[in-house]
Amino acid sequence: MLSLLIRNIVFTVVVPGLGGVWVPGWLLTRDVGPAVDWATPVVWAAVPVIAAGAVLYLWCAWKFAAVGRGTPGPWDPPRRVVAHGPYRWVRNPIYLAALLVVLGEAGLFGSLRVLAYAGVLAVCFHLFVIGYEEPGLRRRFGPAYLAYRHAVPRWIPRHPSAPMPGEGAARRGGSLRAGTGP
Repeated sequence: MLSLLIRNIVFTVVVPGLGGVWVPGWLLTRDVGPAVDWATPVVWAAVPVIAAGAVLYLWCAWKFAAVGRGTPGPWDPPRRVVAHGPYRWVRNPIYLAALLVVLGEAGLFGSLRVLAYAGVLAVCFHLFVIGYEEPGLRRRFGPAYLAYRHAVPRWIPRHPSAPMPGEGAARRGGSLRAGTGP
């Protein structure tokens, strides 16, 4: 379990740290804008958006470790489909969490560069998901992933109205092989 924790921490520092902290910080050093005025409504609205994104990311990473026994990284993916927590509502909550953080940073600092970066991230996330992640999940998890994919939307969260794939078997004493992947 310690190894899994360390792998998740390393991933979090490297990938979200790079894309959600370092790149926006680098872009902000190129902006010639005013300093943050902490008394403005935009700032007060941006802080909870950043916090919500960070909490959502941590919740997702926890589910990947606890349920899937892996990390969000494609080189160390969950061993099971993870359809718990935020993955019951939407298939790609980690990407949504990252976008919340970056959009919040754009609002906090009033940066059009960071806002444009969020748009580029959204397009890159979508292309990565449809071109790499989903085909890989289909190959790796087969029918469990296809049932999950059918039940849960890719980008727009929706209240889970039906049991996730495998839940009926789990209630009857069967094996739950589906959790939810990215």
